[in-house]
Amino acid sequence: MTLTAAADGSALGNPGPAGWGWYIDEDRWDRGGWAHGTNNMGELMAVLDLLEQTAHLDDDLHVICDSKYVINSITAWMPGWKRKGWRKKDGNPVLNVEIMQALDAAMAGRRVTFEWVKGHTGHELNEEADRLATSAAAAWAKGAAPEAGPGVPGARSGTAEAGAEQVTEPVQDEPLSLF
Repeated sequence: MTLTAAADGSALGNPGPAGWGWYIDEDRWDRGGWAHGTNNMGELMAVLDLLEQTAHLDDDLHVICDSKYVINSITAWMPGWKRKGWRKKDGNPVLNVEIMQALDAAMAGRRVTFEWVKGHTGHELNEEADRLATSAAAAWAKGAAPEAGPGVPGARSGTAEAGAEQVTEPVQDEPLSLF
């Protein structure tokens, strides 16, 4: 069986108050974020939290994203970055490296496919993930952590947020043409 979910991120000001969200259905979703981060951090963390919360399931996972950066980072660029000691082709360090390394670990042994969809075009799952990410960023803009969702039954809780604490400074967004 394949479980389908959408993941999205948001940052108000980019960098600024940032949020992430993923959505499977009304009973399985989650969101979080930071007082200061980037849109790319939110996009990546949404996928990381989704992977971690579904790790105990035997289902294949199909992730819908409106971020080519996330999809390319995981499916195309990551093997080269790892070979080069988490450095890009130009020799500079990979941005958001802590999240990237956590994504790499979370993908190990998983059956995951990614699908890009254009954002804000009415795709039901993507729109819901966007709403969750945007509401999380808005909560942080008001100085409060957003209310978390129910997550996935049986999942370990809080693993992605713990990984996010390693990211102590906002980082610049990375252009899509890295390789």
